[in-house]
Amino acid sequence: MPLHFNSQIIDEFRTNAGRLGGPFEGWVLLLLTTTGARSGKDHTTPLGFVEDRDENGRDRLLVTGSAGGSDRHPDWYRNILVNPTVTVERGTETWRATAVAATGAERDRLFAKVVAAAPGYADYQKATDRIIPVVALYRIPEDTYTPPNRLDALAGELIKIHDWLRSELTALAEGLGSRTASGLTVELRRHCLTFCSAMAVHHGGEDAGLFPYLARTHPEKAEVFARLQAEHATVGRVLDELQALLARLDDAEPGALHAEFDRLRGELETHFAYEEEQVLPLLRESV
Repeated sequence: MPLHFNSQIIDEFRTNAGRLGGPFEGWVLLLLTTTGARSGKDHTTPLGFVEDRDENGRDRLLVTGSAGGSDRHPDWYRNILVNPTVTVERGTETWRATAVAATGAERDRLFAKVVAAAPGYADYQKATDRIIPVVALYRIPEDTYTPPNRLDALAGELIKIHDWLRSELTALAEGLGSRTASGLTVELRRHCLTFCSAMAVHHGGEDAGLFPYLARTHPEKAEVFARLQAEHATVGRVLDELQALLARLDDAEPGALHAEFDRLRGELETHFAYEEEQVLPLLRESV
């Protein structure tokens, strides 16, 4: 939706406790506020939703990144891949939630549920070759919500962020290995910038909030967090060098490009594995 149209809906929604009138009468929507993957600023988007329950009996809301059938994922979807904790407004209620993007067969199953409830989404999918994502919103109970770290939910979030970053690395590696046309070099640059921005936000959040908190509550792990933060600095330097190399991609020697990328990938895989080994047990102690 155009920004001015979104703004009208948001104002109407908040003025009337979730009830929409005039040209919006009859619409059943929620407001989803995400944290910008690059900017770190809050962004609010009106979305349709479908109520659902997962295999463990937990209530959730399903939203889709349809973007009206456009060929580009909406910004809010890109945001939740980096910052999965969101704010949901529905009717008179506002709560925090964890946004989980479905993948593979699960995505297909959930999309079929959405289409069964709102057939118009099938038309959006027909309008684009992009696979329209489905995201499940799980409410974070207030009595277990621990700002700023959300320890009860953050272990799962950390794994999902790492897995998404690993998939981005794989896609980037495949592109580097098969670049044959100038159009692909443009796509590689765009893809790398997205990945590098996501890494910067992810590591910045850990350095500013999560790691200092865990270091205070687990002083015996001081050396662990010192190593992780040092690795963040190393990864940051490698990312800067990789972006500089991609800026002259057409003139770069393939061997130099692949060597630099392989170094980055090795650094990240080592870092992810060590962080998961050391940090996940501390987060799960709170469950």
